[in-house]
Amino acid sequence: MTAGLTTAQLIEKHRPTLDQALEAIRSRAYWSPFPEHPKAYGAEGAVAGSLSAAEGQAAFEALRGHRFELDQPGTDGWAGAEVSPYGPELGIEYPHADPEALLPALRAAVPRWCEAGPEARAAVCLEILTRINARTHEFAHAVMHTSGQAFMMAFQAGGPHAQDRGLEAVTYAYAEQVRTPAAAEWSKPQGKRDPLELRKEFTAVPRGVSLLIGCNTFPTWNGYPGLFASLATGNAVLVKPHPRAVLPLALTVRIAREVLGEAGFSPDLVALAAERDGEGIAKSLAVRPEIRIVDYTGSTAFGDWLEANARQAQVFTEKAGVNTVVIDSTDDYKGMLGNLAFSLSLYSGQMCTTPQNFLVPRGGITTDAGPKSFDEVVADLAAAVEGLLGDDARANALLGAIVNPQVKERIDAAAQLGEVALASRAVANPDFPGATVRTPVIVKLDGAKPDAEAAYLSECFGPVSFAVAVDSAADAVELLRRTVREQGAMTVGAYSTSPEVERLIEEACLEECAQLSLNLTGGVYVNQTAAFSDFHGSGGNPSANAALCDGAFVATRFRTVEVRRQG
Repeated sequence: MTAGLTTAQLIEKHRPTLDQALEAIRSRAYWSPFPEHPKAYGAEGAVAGSLSAAEGQAAFEALRGHRFELDQPGTDGWAGAEVSPYGPELGIEYPHADPEALLPALRAAVPRWCEAGPEARAAVCLEILTRINARTHEFAHAVMHTSGQAFMMAFQAGGPHAQDRGLEAVTYAYAEQVRTPAAAEWSKPQGKRDPLELRKEFTAVPRGVSLLIGCNTFPTWNGYPGLFASLATGNAVLVKPHPRAVLPLALTVRIAREVLGEAGFSPDLVALAAERDGEGIAKSLAVRPEIRIVDYTGSTAFGDWLEANARQAQVFTEKAGVNTVVIDSTDDYKGMLGNLAFSLSLYSGQMCTTPQNFLVPRGGITTDAGPKSFDEVVADLAAAVEGLLGDDARANALLGAIVNPQVKERIDAAAQLGEVALASRAVANPDFPGATVRTPVIVKLDGAKPDAEAAYLSECFGPVSFAVAVDSAADAVELLRRTVREQGAMTVGAYSTSPEVERLIEEACLEECAQLSLNLTGGVYVNQTAAFSDFHGSGGNPSANAALCDGAFVATRFRTVEVRRQG
């Protein structure tokens, strides 16, 4: 977009994409405007004006060791001490803001943005996402070196898939805002008397300033839904990144400010709130009266605190859960094992959707390869993981790096929780000798022993999982139900050839509001969700109070205000 491009021109440019997105959320069919293959980017690729692989890496390297200028109000110093999970220090400093100066600037930017209307706001948001998409190779390195994701995952999940989620939020925001017409003529018959007549106007009015509290593991994928849902509904957004993963969201803020300014709006509709070491500004910002919306992904403890204390704001949280897989029977034993091995290994299990508990009848299961005892199922799953990760190059490409020391501590402590069926091993990364790379650990537990509950009924974030022996499929379903009700779950998986068992599992998930995947044996995994089709979380169990993305995720970010005039 060139300077001076009007909102009308932006609408003309992006309306076809918005229309396709509206159809996608209606049909739930596969669709994405953002290619996920790296070769689509660069001079020879399909994405016009995009950075090539070499250009993206060069752009990332050029950011290292420098100050990240944003020219936003209230800057009173500099902050930043990111160290890549792969070892190198990034050496980037970000503007540190005085909220007493920055928040008034965000509030002042809202009225003009509100007046623009839903379609113009959606078009500007799509332009921001298009600009981000063109720099996907640069973002991939930024995500990789702040989250520890392997490059291909950082490219896809941190790039096109995150951009899809942002566009999905814009689409839902637009749909909810235009559900009510902008104006209506109202006439009520009065029999022989003249009718009562009014002219009515309806305006989507934003709440005010939205606070996005970013996470370390998926700064863009988890951050974009809230950011773009708030922006598209007319709110200003203050982005408070995780201190170990600032760069991806700082790049996002810079691009958003550039586009907003070029489109004739205040760049201060989006601003960055970087923090100094140990400052912990999320708590103080979240309870300020100017903050009317909070989006948060992270620990249950802080999520619960936000829900209890940020009472002036609409709070959206994604917290911890205990994801469970029930293994009752299967007609594709090899496919099941391969699918689960990949799910456990992807990004070293550092996903909110990674399975943790595998509930298996102690008497064994039936399979197309013959009956398998509990011990055989667990041993075969361990062997499948070992086979998948036996080659170090492939292991590095799947596992990425351990994101922080706390995850490594949980891996090391897992052996004390029960019998180890699969020990974790360290994997050397020749490109990044400073990286901590570890394979998953699987621990066997007896579900009938009360002392085992402390392990399997709490989240153990990272590549640690528990194979839990239960008395029967019915007992597995009851334990599943209890786990979701008490601890929450972002995902549930199940394998069964029995229609009756499948029905029991489905009923439990419907009643406890947990997203269920049945009998996955191919290239779709329980810990992956597709924008425009799958719902990430349900908002109906303790793991999250919102779903990404549905109408409820956007509808309370604005209110409809009516003006009536005598006709």
